Amino acid sequence: MTRLRWPRRTPVDPYLLLLLGTVGLAALLPARGTAADVASGASTAAIAFLFFLYGARLSTREALDGLKHWRLHVTVLACTFVVFPVLGLAARGLVPVFLTDPLYQGLLFLTLVPSTVQSSIAFTSVARGNVPAAICAGSFSSLVGIVVTPLLAAALLGSTGGGFSADSVLKIVAQLLVPFVAGQLLRRWIGGFVARHKRVLGLVDRGSILLVVYTAFSEGVVRGVWHQVSPVRLAGLLAVEAVLLAVMLALTWYGGKALRFGREDRIAIQFAGSKKSLASGLPMASVLFGAHASLAVLPLMLFHQMQLMVCAVIAKRRSHDPVTEEPAGPGRPAGGPRTTVGTGTRPH
Repeated sequence: MTRLRWPRRTPVDPYLLLLLGTVGLAALLPARGTAADVASGASTAAIAFLFFLYGARLSTREALDGLKHWRLHVTVLACTFVVFPVLGLAARGLVPVFLTDPLYQGLLFLTLVPSTVQSSIAFTSVARGNVPAAICAGSFSSLVGIVVTPLLAAALLGSTGGGFSADSVLKIVAQLLVPFVAGQLLRRWIGGFVARHKRVLGLVDRGSILLVVYTAFSEGVVRGVWHQVSPVRLAGLLAVEAVLLAVMLALTWYGGKALRFGREDRIAIQFAGSKKSLASGLPMASVLFGAHASLAVLPLMLFHQMQLMVCAVIAKRRSHDPVTEEPAGPGRPAGGPRTTVGTGTRPH
């Protein structure tokens, strides 16, 4: 008989296990009183530093070069900030059969956050798609989302999302956009340092997000919001998110074909236009939702893991597709098919 072996790579992102462990820690040892104030202040500082690093990493030259492929970027932005929110609004009809109102607010918030950067690039590379376009599309989405996401949240969620107002919109823009711009302005002097210490600063990124998760869920535990969620409701949420992801994957792939994009561009559109960023969404939720942030980010956390698992399978299958030579376009070199398969890049 053949000995059973564990797969060398599991579909579960190890970072998700850390996130779940952080949620468990917040459930067992939530921050209270003075500790909660310290954690909140540290979380605010971590968010600002996180977006400062985003600004320091984004190459201005790459961003300007990426503008040449404007049709692709407009398509990705439309999927992220128009199609997704429309589907989120349509999901209102699932309340209260499948979703409670708080879970629906979290689901709607999920549809408003920007696209991912790292995983979009990784999956596009594995599938032999247009990697430069994926880099620019993800970066543009993150930058636009700093302003557009809170504005959409204020318009679509209103007071039900935790007290949205003009002040809350200005607060998130100041807390996220100002550090991002500062990182861009200082990139000339610190860009080399950031590039040389990418791995260490990546740990800082993830540590900051874990701190945000701990602070948000601690406040939720102290306020007793988790008593509002049952296993049946969680199962309903997972089913709704599975349908949402399937619809977006289909729309981005076949919509790209209808818009006459080539195979490489369609791959970049599918992976950048169908996913949502946990790294950007968590800090925004902590600012916008306050005490209700724990329930607000739950749909995003579940969707994040689901999109990684499904897109990993799709990227692997796309890597085996026969690739014919395509004419060169903006952000794509002339010549034959790309040779990025087998890079070993792992999504985050």
